[in-house]
Amino acid sequence: MPATAHADWIISPFLGATFAGTTALLDLDQGAGSTQVVFGGSAGWWTAGVLGVEGDFGYVPRFFKRDSPTGLVADSNVATLGLDVVVTTPVSITRESLRPYLVGGLGWMHASIDESLNLFPELFGRASNSVSLNLGGGAIGFFTPRTGVRFDLRQFRSLERDENPFTGERGPLLSFWRVTVGVVIRR
Repeated sequence: MPATAHADWIISPFLGATFAGTTALLDLDQGAGSTQVVFGGSAGWWTAGVLGVEGDFGYVPRFFKRDSPTGLVADSNVATLGLDVVVTTPVSITRESLRPYLVGGLGWMHASIDESLNLFPELFGRASNSVSLNLGGGAIGFFTPRTGVRFDLRQFRSLERDENPFTGERGPLLSFWRVTVGVVIRR
């Protein structure tokens, strides 16, 4: 008799950090490359086989702001929203141990920078919306039939390209790595 197929709904709020960021936006504090706190969540449908889909939201307050005496950036943030495909090891292989996965998808990225002096808002106060790509991987494991933990590492990159005002190089409008850990709720 064939085994019955099943899938799980997964909800995972997370907390983590962004690092190794680069930007073509005018980043007066050079904060994009510094480590910042990120929080958000993912919700998705994972089969017992190898495929799943999920939505992912992340928010990074103070993304372009560093704790520096210059204080050139008054406020900034980055938000990401994406729809991803998950390719994972089947449950028949991992059983209830850690289940590694690869994840990737397209989404929306919003970046906002407000400079503190507000002398030239048309130059320094900028908000940008662009299509983004994210790729990464991680592992998910359960302590009970319904709760567990998830570790995730992804790179986010806007598909829009622009010239960096400091270096003159053309590159993605914004790119960064995100590492997170989250609680997992399975339904």
